[in-house]
Formats: sequence, C-alpha cells, structure tokens
Amino acid sequence: MEIFENAPERAYAWAQAGRGAALATVVETWGSAPRRVGAQLAIAADGEMQGSVSGGCVEGAVVVEALEAIEDGTPRLLEYGVSDGDAFAVGLACGGKIRVLVEPVGAKAMPFDVLGDLVRARAARQPVAYQVPLSGGVGRLVTGGYADRFRMDRSGVEADGDTFVAIHNPPLRLVIVGAVHIAQALVPMAKIAGYDPAIVDPREAFGAASRFPGETLLNDWPDEAVAKLGLDGRTALVLLTHDPKLDDPALELALRSGCFYIGALGSTRTHAKRVARMQEAGFSEAEIARIHGPVGLDIGAAGPSEIAVSILAEMTGVLRKGA
Repeated sequence: MEIFENAPERAYAWAQAGRGAALATVVETWGSAPRRVGAQLAIAADGEMQGSVSGGCVEGAVVVEALEAIEDGTPRLLEYGVSDGDAFAVGLACGGKIRVLVEPVGAKAMPFDVLGDLVRARAARQPVAYQVPLSGGVGRLVTGGYADRFRMDRSGVEADGDTFVAIHNPPLRLVIVGAVHIAQALVPMAKIAGYDPAIVDPREAFGAASRFPGETLLNDWPDEAVAKLGLDGRTALVLLTHDPKLDDPALELALRSGCFYIGALGSTRTHAKRVARMQEAGFSEAEIARIHGPVGLDIGAAGPSEIAVSILAEMTGVLRKGA
C-alpha cells in the first residue's frame, strides 16, 4: 500500500497543506488495460503525483487535465484509447480503452471532509464505498450495501450506467510467524504487492530490528501476537518457524478466523504431522484443508527469495481466484 495504493492519503495531505489536489480514478476499462477499475492517481497543484491509472503515458495526459480541474474546481470524465494507434499514443497497449474520472478536492466534486472521512476509515481498517455520479455531482461515502463488490474487492459502474462505486476495503495485511531468512525476502515483496506486513517471533535474536529495519515486529508468543493483530478477511498468515511449539498456537487461531490465506512451511511429511495435530485439536477436515502446506506454489524454488516468490504467488491466487 505504501508505494502504489495510498493516493487518497496523499491527496488529503496535499489539500490539507493548502497545495491543492485532485484524485484520478479508473472507472471503466475495455480490452487490454494495465490497471484495474478503482486504481487511483493523486495529483498536486504543483504537478507532484502519486499512484497510477495506466502505468504509461496516460498519466501525463491525466495530470494536465487534473491541473485544470484543480484550477476551476470541476470534475472531468476522460476517455483514452479507441483504436490501436490512439491507444499507443497514450500508452495503452493492444487497443485498450480506459475511462478516468478526475475529481478536484473541493465543494463541487470531492469535498475535503468526505476525503478526510475516507482516509480515516482506511486507517481504521473499516470497509467503505465511495459513490459518485459520473454525469457530475458530489461524491459521498456509504457503508451499507454493495456486498458483492466488497466481497470481490471490485469497484465499478452500476447498472444505471452513471453511478460509480469505488470500493475501499481494508489494506491487505500479511502476518508472518518466524523471522527467518525467507521472511526477510518475503516482506519487501509483499509490501510492493500492497500488503502491510507484521513479523512475529518471540526469539529476539531472529525478530530483531536490525534484521527487519523499519518493520512491525512483535516478540510476543505467536498466539498472543496474532490475537493482538487480529485476523480478518483481508489478512494472510504465513508460518515459517518449522517449530510446532511456535507455529501451532497461531495456526489454531487462524483456523478459527476468517483470514483468506494460511500457509505453513515444511515438507509433505511435516505437513502430514501438522494435519494429525490439528485433527487431535478437534478441527474438521474442511477447516484443516484451508492450510496451504507445503507453503507456496510448486515452481521448483531454490533459496529464500524464490520460496518467497512462490508464497506471494500462491497468496495472490487465493485472494483473486479463491482457494
């Protein structure tokens, strides 16, 4: 989230500082588009920007429109693409087509108070939807309805063709039990993918700030740490200690929670023993089947970095396509 998904926070900070700001949001795509619906780009009145709506030259065109929107205070609905030649000119490969809503922070489009409430809801891990008419008008936050959109993490235009709903689910979170070498590779990869990582290890020599500078570290016993952090539907848990005394307490909490992914390091033989322990603890076959063990996709990974890639790939598959 820190790198790519904090456009509302940046726009709010810029507006709060009196710099002027706008938010550009992908509202519809057709064909080949590099960013999904709901992707955002924050633009300050001095041209500074954060985020992305296309990953290409569209950003330059959007920034020009956003600066004008900040100047006159009115929103704009932009469309790029149509033909292969036009698409290439603005950075959309293979004839992709994209519509982008540009909203300056202000009374005529995205009220400052509404943006502030959105930022605070995101910080509190509260799911919220931003609803705005594409034909023009002021956006507002809603907390009820749109159950399918929240479940699928999918922003989009409603059936009326005018109401755009931007889904703001809590940021993805990764809880890693075991501050081992694989964790050192997995944490930076997960951050790039939009996760807020937390590393749990009661062994202070492993869970040391020098090994994970600037990261959230908990040196508590795993079940206590996991209980503090909480496990919800936007959280993945990865167990890397290879020690049942450390892994199992957190695993039992995870199996009783709604976290979307549970992965545990170890061979197939180790996992079979893990399954037997969970059966003895009273968990059902369906509950135990939620554990991905051995953790990660089978890509023939060798070494901590490749194992981390396999774990993140498996997490992504479960998140986007289901277990």
